[in-house]
Amino acid sequence: MQPAVRDLGLVPLTDVWVEMQAFTAARTSATRDEVWFVEHPPVYTLGMRADRSHLIAPGDIPVVPIDRGGQVTYHGPGQLVAYVMLDLSRLGFSPRSLVQALEGAVIETVADYGVVATARRDAPGVYVNGAKLAAVGLRVKRHCSYHGLAVNVAMDLAPFRGINPCGYEGLPVTQLRDLCAVDTLPGFRADFEPRLLVKLAPAR
Repeated sequence: MQPAVRDLGLVPLTDVWVEMQAFTAARTSATRDEVWFVEHPPVYTLGMRADRSHLIAPGDIPVVPIDRGGQVTYHGPGQLVAYVMLDLSRLGFSPRSLVQALEGAVIETVADYGVVATARRDAPGVYVNGAKLAAVGLRVKRHCSYHGLAVNVAMDLAPFRGINPCGYEGLPVTQLRDLCAVDTLPGFRADFEPRLLVKLAPAR
């Protein structure tokens, strides 16, 4: 069965984070997997083992420590976030294969726009000519995942200059609006969602 898809709109990250934790804590072996699409107001998030020295100049943007892997990243309007609440045991996925599925869905989608994107084993996410297009950060508890993927579509990239993105000093960041004709979240999501759901099908 495909995951149920929810469209949450523009919601503060902390509200969705609490809901993800509650969903994961309450789920059973019979709970249907879900994918949540959301946009967040401006916020920096720090992973569980993040080094605060990667916060260079956060200014007035809130900084929220959360329970995902990875270092520091930025979320803001114009970025499509896909949170994946999945039973990895039921799907036959490992955390690594889930990361690859998320990355692959982005890579295949943007290829249709003529954009050549790649993944890096040493730094999860999706890159175009060395610049980060999408970030991945997950938490797995009792073999169930939450958090997920953020794709820069059409946003203000300036806040990324206030951090070392994902803990990499000087890492450039890019977005689809600067790479191709896709410049709206609904336009990108219409192409991305079916590919993502295919990637999240049970492993054979």
